[in-house]
Amino acid sequence: MRVLALGGAGEMGAAAAAVLAAAGSVTEVVIADRDLSRATAVADSLGAKVSARRSDATDHAGLVTAMKRFDLVVNTVGPFFRFGVPVLTAAIEAGCDYIDICDDPEPTLRMLELGEQAEAAGVCALIGTGASPGIASMLAVRAARELDTVETILTGWNIGAAPPETPYPGTGPSAAVVHMMEQISGTIPMLREGRLVRRPALEKVEWIHPGLGTLSGRTVGHPEAVTLHRAFPSLRDSTNVCVGDKAALTLLAGLRRFIDAGALTLDRAARLLERAEKLLSTTTSDIFKQGTPPPLFAVATGIRHGSPGIAATILANTPGFTMAAATGVPLAVSALLIPAARRPGVHTQETLIDPDDFFTALAAHCIGSPPPARMTATTTSWAGELENKRAFDTSLLTALMTP
Repeated sequence: MRVLALGGAGEMGAAAAAVLAAAGSVTEVVIADRDLSRATAVADSLGAKVSARRSDATDHAGLVTAMKRFDLVVNTVGPFFRFGVPVLTAAIEAGCDYIDICDDPEPTLRMLELGEQAEAAGVCALIGTGASPGIASMLAVRAARELDTVETILTGWNIGAAPPETPYPGTGPSAAVVHMMEQISGTIPMLREGRLVRRPALEKVEWIHPGLGTLSGRTVGHPEAVTLHRAFPSLRDSTNVCVGDKAALTLLAGLRRFIDAGALTLDRAARLLERAEKLLSTTTSDIFKQGTPPPLFAVATGIRHGSPGIAATILANTPGFTMAAATGVPLAVSALLIPAARRPGVHTQETLIDPDDFFTALAAHCIGSPPPARMTATTTSWAGELENKRAFDTSLLTALMTP
């Protein structure tokens, strides 16, 4: 398989490229980036099958020409509310399979609308394959499979668990942080009563997490809230939340007010957030203490055997403690699963990739190479009774994350 890593000189793209370059099924990886010197440095660090080229994600004709000689384009150019649809459109025109880490709901919906074009072109496109969505989507499927009928799904992440990637010097804020500012401001889409609606961002949500009790978080715009119903037609409500300490959530709420009032642009707000990054840091003891959600989790409610129930699945092992590893590694793992799962069209993680296949493949890239059965932990509550389906040991994570 020949792979074009678009944006591969960034931290997330480089993390994905490293996994792909080491895979026996991959014969060539080209790091394509606007910064040729950085792309060359990444390529030189990854071995003989990797090379570099300059690429401009805003040059449609150039993208199409470049993509035509590859089997798969791996897109990590963000933010995706700016670059998702144009790059996928170029891949379809080039007849090249496609995968990305899109974490914005609006372009996700627009890219799904390109499904018929992709199918007609024989292109398989998989969108949203990082940590959230991606890992979170697979956690949601595992939680939902505990139920006969799924009524609600909540996906979430701890904002202090992985710091954002470092932006290129002199190029402005990180695309991941700009994305965050977009998705905590204005209104965001989510599923309510079986319909896609828009609600104000950062609304407080409370839920019951078996084993942890009643928790709360704030809504953030993310694809899971607008795509999971495609895999679970009975779904009535779907929500994505972030959790964090009071200082972090207060900071986000303040930035949201200034953005909504027109006093801050997304880029300016992102720069301010990067300067206050220490407010978003979370200690290991905070992440794993009783009553605090872990870095990634999903909670599903519904009916099993005629009775109401709740199932929650968390990620118990990780490929690393940076956003680059947490996003880039699952992206590469999903890319390597595409040939076996391939169907023309535009798909999300939960409609193309089986979670058992995904977590088995991801386990080999996690710290300590845990057995696949230890990758996730699921707890359930039926009629108020708690059942620990699979326990997990956080001692390794705690030791590695402690300064």
